[in-house]
Amino acid sequence: MLEKGLIALAAALAIGIPALATAYAMAKIGSAGSGALAEKPELAGTVIIMEAIPETMVILGFVVGIMILFRLA
Repeated sequence: MLEKGLIALAAALAIGIPALATAYAMAKIGSAGSGALAEKPELAGTVIIMEAIPETMVILGFVVGIMILFRLA
C-alpha cells in the first residue's frame, strides 16, 4: 500500500515541478514579450516560439510521470 502511494507521489512530482517551473518561465517570457511587441510588432512570431519552448518541460515531465506510473522506467 505504501509503495503505491510513493509511486503516485513520484509521478505527481515528475509532472508538478516542471509545470511550476514552466509557469514561472512563461510568465517572465510573456511580460518581456509583450513589452517587445509594443515596440516592434514584427517580433510576434519570435515571441510565440519563445512562449512555446518551455512547454517541452511539462511534456517531458508528463512522459516521465506516465513511465513511473506504469513502471517502465
